Amino acid sequence: MVVENVERVMAEDHLSPLEATRKSMDQITGALIGIGLVLSAVFLPMAFFGGSVGVIYRQFPVTIATAMTLSVLVAIFFTPVLCATMLKPHKPGQGTRGFFGWFNRSFDRTTRGYVGGVRASMRRPVRMMLIYVALLGALGYAFMRVPGGFLPNEDQGIAFAQVTAPPGATADRTQQALNELGRYLREEEAGVVDNLFAINGFSFGGRGQNSGLGFITLRDWDVRRGPENTVQALTARINARFGGYQDALIIASSPPAVRELGNATGFSFQLLDRGGQGHAALMAARDQLLRLASASPVLTRVRANGLNDEAQFRLIVDWERASALGLSVTEVNTTLATAWGATYVNDFMDRGRVKRVFMQGDQDARMTPGDLDRWFVRNAQGQMVPFSAFGRTEWAFGSPRLERFNGIASREIQGLPAAGYTTGEAMAEMERLVAQLPAGFGYEWSGISFQERQSAGQAPALYALSLMVVFLCLAALYESWSIPTAVMQAVPLGVLGAVLATLFGGLSNDVYFQVGLLATIGLTAKNAILIVEFARDGFNRGLSLMDAAEEAARQRLRPIIMTSLAFTLGVVPLAIATGAGSGAQNAIGIGVIGGVVAGTVLAVLFVPVFFVLVLRIFRARRPGEVAQASRAAVPSAGE
Repeated sequence: MVVENVERVMAEDHLSPLEATRKSMDQITGALIGIGLVLSAVFLPMAFFGGSVGVIYRQFPVTIATAMTLSVLVAIFFTPVLCATMLKPHKPGQGTRGFFGWFNRSFDRTTRGYVGGVRASMRRPVRMMLIYVALLGALGYAFMRVPGGFLPNEDQGIAFAQVTAPPGATADRTQQALNELGRYLREEEAGVVDNLFAINGFSFGGRGQNSGLGFITLRDWDVRRGPENTVQALTARINARFGGYQDALIIASSPPAVRELGNATGFSFQLLDRGGQGHAALMAARDQLLRLASASPVLTRVRANGLNDEAQFRLIVDWERASALGLSVTEVNTTLATAWGATYVNDFMDRGRVKRVFMQGDQDARMTPGDLDRWFVRNAQGQMVPFSAFGRTEWAFGSPRLERFNGIASREIQGLPAAGYTTGEAMAEMERLVAQLPAGFGYEWSGISFQERQSAGQAPALYALSLMVVFLCLAALYESWSIPTAVMQAVPLGVLGAVLATLFGGLSNDVYFQVGLLATIGLTAKNAILIVEFARDGFNRGLSLMDAAEEAARQRLRPIIMTSLAFTLGVVPLAIATGAGSGAQNAIGIGVIGGVVAGTVLAVLFVPVFFVLVLRIFRARRPGEVAQASRAAVPSAGE
């Protein structure tokens, strides 16, 4: 901006580089400070948000504020020195021949057409404000249509496959399902999958012989180019392949962008028994909700993330009889733990290494329910008492683990939005479905879904604080309420472009969209500051409001297009990025490009109109008129 303005002054006023630099810095220093202040201040509220959303936000204000401060210092102190020493005086006929001559003539014709449009717009302010109100209505409608979200799905090169066999299934049966999964990945997905690490007996839903988990590592992104080789495409093929598998439920998923917030993308839903209706009623409500979700076109892969009720062998101890037989609670529990589990008893040395000794009942003595009668407990008199003397057994059917959420009986349900929908729409659909359950059941969001709800609740406060901080900074800089008002009226024009680009790009209103929206606010305000700053200077020199706005629009069109084009080209790599981290890059890049384009095309037409209208409403006066009015208001000594 500094170099462009110096070049313009040398070409129009025929000054030397040194004199042109001095005059240019008198004109543009205020705009430089205002632009740097706005682009830094718009991100300032981000630094004070808490939670995981605040951790994501916090990196942006620190980085951008530091970069903008250094950029303004360079533009004010170093760039003028370079201009005065390196630029050459303009020669007669310079820039009128060749490609640059053609470009300058074409740009001058465009500028003349633009100035004519600005002049016509300022003569019809009512019509322009009606168009502005219509654009505000379009912005509100489009913003409500953008689906909600938290973080875009990222291809991190890994995936999970959770295996759940029917209740009571053996470890061998679970292993067969894991082997079938491994065979499919080796034979049919060899070009995408690098390796599989399978665990039998454990999954994210719980532990047991009927649980298994596969950690899938994909090949490098350079090897598996194309949308059909992403982790999302792979998990979709795995789920389609094993959707009809009879021996186990196999669900593949990719981890969320922030792994500490869960183990799968999509949503995490907690069904709560708030009325204390019992385990059977909770399981019936869970099954009813799963049936409703399976019939919804908005949801897919909705499943219970836990273990189903299974047959249980229950030991009932008559503690009064055990006490009468001279048995203590400790001795009974220790014998049970040793017989059916394992107990640490000692250490021993093996070739210089200390190893532990665990004692466990022999396999043949703990295979059937009748084997319990073969175990004895030593009482206080040293006698061996069989378990049958103080206990009995029975079969039951219940949950293999205790599931609670915030102290309330719960069941976790996970799922994904169907193709063409976002997590925000899927969460809204789950809230609609849970309202159809019997009274007494509620819900909460956990993991990444909880953070998404928290992020959505913080977004309005973030936008409001950012706009307020920018307005107050401009008011303090210009010592006026009218100038910031004229600048801030241009902000919705850039926001409209960002929202439309996100909507038509199939993206969601997530954390990175919010960052891009704040960047759009700052960049749109930058365009408005360039015009308003020069228009104010022209008005203070004695020009009428319309003439000052017209002259500022003519002088500032080139730097506005130049800076906007430079910024747009700078974020194009983000908009077209693929591979690792591309989800966040696309969310920022596409939104910012749409916002900068709209904020440039629309702002250069509307900002002169805003300047004229606002200063007329505020009845702005020139500094000389203010001083004269002040002297007239002070009575003389004779009076």
